[in-house]
Amino acid sequence: MNKNFDVIIVGAGAAGLMSGIEAGKRGKKVCIIEHSEKIAEKIRISGGGKCNFTNLRVSKENFISNNPNFCISALKQYNQFNFIELVKKHKIDFYEKKLGQLFCVNKSQEIIDMLIEECKRYNVLIYNNILIKSVSKSPDFFECQTENKSFRSNSLIIATGGLSVPKVGASSFGYDIAQKFNIKVLNTRPGLVPLTFSHNLLETYKKLAGISINAKVSYENTSFAEGFLFTHKGLSGPSILQISSYWMPGKRININLVPRIELSHLLLDKRKITPKQSLHSFLFEFLPKRLVKSLYPDLNYNFAEISESKISFIKENITNWKVLPSGTEGYRTAEVTLGGIDTSEISSKTMESKKVKGLFFIGEVIDVTGHLGGFNFQWAWSSGYVAGKNV
Repeated sequence: MNKNFDVIIVGAGAAGLMSGIEAGKRGKKVCIIEHSEKIAEKIRISGGGKCNFTNLRVSKENFISNNPNFCISALKQYNQFNFIELVKKHKIDFYEKKLGQLFCVNKSQEIIDMLIEECKRYNVLIYNNILIKSVSKSPDFFECQTENKSFRSNSLIIATGGLSVPKVGASSFGYDIAQKFNIKVLNTRPGLVPLTFSHNLLETYKKLAGISINAKVSYENTSFAEGFLFTHKGLSGPSILQISSYWMPGKRININLVPRIELSHLLLDKRKITPKQSLHSFLFEFLPKRLVKSLYPDLNYNFAEISESKISFIKENITNWKVLPSGTEGYRTAEVTLGGIDTSEISSKTMESKKVKGLFFIGEVIDVTGHLGGFNFQWAWSSGYVAGKNV
């Protein structure tokens, strides 16, 4: 049994739904095929169930790619304010949490319901719980073969995401399709993911699990100053998740535990003003007691005893703590997948493959990865819009 469409979209996530809406707006006969039972699960679980759906401050600097300029065209064609207008149109309440991050006041389901409503408005059909067994192309159409149906279309949009969060149905489908059509796929790895410690390091620091502070975490020339959390496996929190997308195995990260103060000046002042105060009691003003006592048990002397060389040593230990992670928690807890479809294979203006006419790739499956803070959703909306406009 054949079903014929102008456009078939594989994947009913953020990018897939967005591309379906835009193609439907232009009078195309569209269907979206989703292999999971529920659609848009990544939207539902994002942002602690409140969906950080975009960011007020979006630029190419918020994205990682072999071609840092690739995202510019799509982000210009459909920007964060375009999506905010759609959210307002559906009367969804939202607020800015911090750093331009926009969240739903209520539940992320509101964003899913909004996208479904828009799909219905433009007669976009959504088939869930259907597994595509093969994809082929003849001169006239693409064909997606399922267990008992054949779906045919003039254009095919791959919106199947990456490998992150397998519990909501992540798979290598998009990469497999690209390779079938001889489209280059770059190596993938988990991004926005907690870092882990080796057994020896874990034994030293596991007693710190649950401690949360603001810290500046650096790797090579990249730094993030946000929340920082000790876990039972290693390190997490926004600053760690951000740096994990840059960090490479076998390399150290640098951590400043007190990024908001000029520590060496304060230490020199304290030596003059309160020479009898202990260094520990001073550090307790800025850091949790358990952290200070665990990391710096030998630094509990009075300021009168601190020489200038010791001040330099103390500053180095607290503001430039060098840590060697053993790895990451992997795709299971990663928010995104780095790498993917090589952007040199795709038109940045349309998201269409340069090799295969009518074949489009959008969202996380492409080698474009956003920072934490709503940027990956904005990439989904922008790339989805562009593909939907050009099918």
